[in-house]
Amino acid sequence: MESKLNVILLSHTPDPEKVVASAAKLCYSASDIQALTEKQTPEKVKAFLERLSNYGHMSPVEHISFTFGIEGVSRSLTHQLVRHRLASYSQKSQRYVTEGQFDYIVPPAIADIPEAKALYLKTMEADQRAYDELVDRLTAHHKAALMDQGKSEKDAQAAAQKKAFEDARYVLPNACETKIIVTMNARELLHFFNLRCCRRAQWEIRACATQMLKLVKPVAPTLFASAGPSCLEGPCPEGAMYCGDIKGVREAFKNL
Repeated sequence: MESKLNVILLSHTPDPEKVVASAAKLCYSASDIQALTEKQTPEKVKAFLERLSNYGHMSPVEHISFTFGIEGVSRSLTHQLVRHRLASYSQKSQRYVTEGQFDYIVPPAIADIPEAKALYLKTMEADQRAYDELVDRLTAHHKAALMDQGKSEKDAQAAAQKKAFEDARYVLPNACETKIIVTMNARELLHFFNLRCCRRAQWEIRACATQMLKLVKPVAPTLFASAGPSCLEGPCPEGAMYCGDIKGVREAFKNL
């Protein structure tokens, strides 16, 4: 059945902006760390972070991290997501978890065309039938072989199913729904937003990135005040691939 995007902010560094400001100030101060931290009022933190951004001094931003739970997304999205290597990922396994009655993502462009959607849903149903049949046939084959080797029926069944899942999954589509937990430090997160909130990004990961940005903005409003596609604060970096609506993009993220 069709699945929808859901992003949750599971956890983050406590008082993240104060941590960044303290780390940055330490570089320019002879004070001990505890005294330096105690002097950080909300007003001072905000003012210093705004100056820090102007300086381009980004390494202190790496001291804070954010962890997201992401579900209702396709394997196609997560193949793009894990290319951001300065992050930690834990994803639902198709090797250990059966995909009986798997959920799937329907691209909006397909959903908008009745004939295309009908073909798409028919294909998902066929993939499910093929997967189920392969699991059954492979499980029976492996179970018989394992019992011939002396395993009990219960142990043979469990081991056979695992072996069946890892091969039957090859027929599953990129559309298959998955779940993933992602942790990024704030510097990598800002880079992620630069690339994936851009209109040139693929629609699904763009929607996911935008939801992630909405969740972190209230937590660290000064750090993420200008977060989003690169064109929010400068020229479009896409060259000939420019979307043609920099004003519209800036307006959309101003009101995010």
